[in-house]
Amino acid sequence: MTFDYDLFVIGAGSGGLAASKRAASYGAKVAIAEYDLVGGTCVIRGCVPKKFMVYGSHFPALFSEASGYGWKVGNAELDWEHFITSIDKEVRRLSQLHISFLEKAGVELISGRAALVDPHTVEVDGRKVTADKILIAVGGRPIKPDLPGMEYGITSNEIFHLKEQPKHIVILGAGYIGTEFACIMRGLGSEVTQITRGEKILKGFDEDIRTEIEEGMTNHGIRLIKNNVVKTVERVPEGFKLTLSGKDQEPVIADVFLVATGRTPNVDGLGLENAGVDVVDSSIEGPGYSTTNAIAVNEYSQTNQPNIFAVGDVTDRINLTPVAIGEGRAFADSEFGNNRREFSHETVPTAIFSTPEAATVGWTEAEAREKLGDAVKIFHTRFRPMYYSLTGKQEKTMMKLVVDSNTDKVLGAHMVGEHAAEIIQGVAIAVKMGATKKDFDATVGIHPSVAEEFVTMR
Repeated sequence: MTFDYDLFVIGAGSGGLAASKRAASYGAKVAIAEYDLVGGTCVIRGCVPKKFMVYGSHFPALFSEASGYGWKVGNAELDWEHFITSIDKEVRRLSQLHISFLEKAGVELISGRAALVDPHTVEVDGRKVTADKILIAVGGRPIKPDLPGMEYGITSNEIFHLKEQPKHIVILGAGYIGTEFACIMRGLGSEVTQITRGEKILKGFDEDIRTEIEEGMTNHGIRLIKNNVVKTVERVPEGFKLTLSGKDQEPVIADVFLVATGRTPNVDGLGLENAGVDVVDSSIEGPGYSTTNAIAVNEYSQTNQPNIFAVGDVTDRINLTPVAIGEGRAFADSEFGNNRREFSHETVPTAIFSTPEAATVGWTEAEAREKLGDAVKIFHTRFRPMYYSLTGKQEKTMMKLVVDSNTDKVLGAHMVGEHAAEIIQGVAIAVKMGATKKDFDATVGIHPSVAEEFVTMR
């Protein structure tokens, strides 16, 4: 059978872009469909604009700290409109850049919303095309619990386009997104209240990371209300009144509230049922949520339909941009590059761009003890970095290695403090390669630096 394309990709986000360009480099005829700006969640409404906001949120602290070094810094004021407009302009520039990369790679970009008609046919805004192989890379989207008043809340999609800076923002959620935006908005000068359903933020991370970030956030003026969920939201003259579940908890009033309580694979309207593509339950725990679905795939990102594949957040494996890119490239190598390979989901490093920043790779202490028991040995340090000696601030850095005493292998590395992501990126190479604690000990530290602590802990 003759097809219009060797590969048709649905979704021009990180995974789809990586896969389409790699497949085209092997000589495949490739098209990619996208109904929004090219670039996906990361470029358009995720890690890229968020990181710009993180950078912007750090300047007030820098102005304050400069005085400890003898600098006289005058009154500083944020021009919110300039800030938001500049970020949006750069995002749009990057989106156009990705379009030019597709053109150079020979990938045809089709604007419109695509859906499956059958296992080899895709319809894009009324136009039907066929493909030998189809890759679904449509990512995920934020969702809100079905509770009274939630329609008034914004999500991580809208926060980049607020016309005015909130005076008081309430953030619902204790994961990456909620925690990062709580820190961003506090750094930018807004009053911030973060409401969490559990006792601690960042479920699933090492306990020391969770503790250190919480302490830092509290020290920076963020109000944390724990063990509570929002029951109702109503409009009031001051903004929005959030009534909470705690029996003795007073309602919270703010002019903006961000709902960061979960994301779901973006499968609606894809026509998966038309092609017989299986999904798996990807439910979000908590009141007000219904069951959601992720596309079921094997280790090669292949669905139950042999010619249909899926990568990235729509599969709800590890929802990180570099993982989607890695999955997309592994798919293209396997199917078009004569190099069948899996993408490893083991030992994936990640960072939380909170204030203080954190990064991690490998096992948490709890995971290690569950698997190895008393064989786990922990190396831990907590100190005030040299930078803060002249500022009078008591900011702390925490570093931690999780080691298997039977093999001396470093199973996990965790850090909270400035430049944690940059430092852990290098440490992750050693952990991925199976380095031992003796290998760390034998490495000469760079002095004076924070990073040297990873090779001097005893």
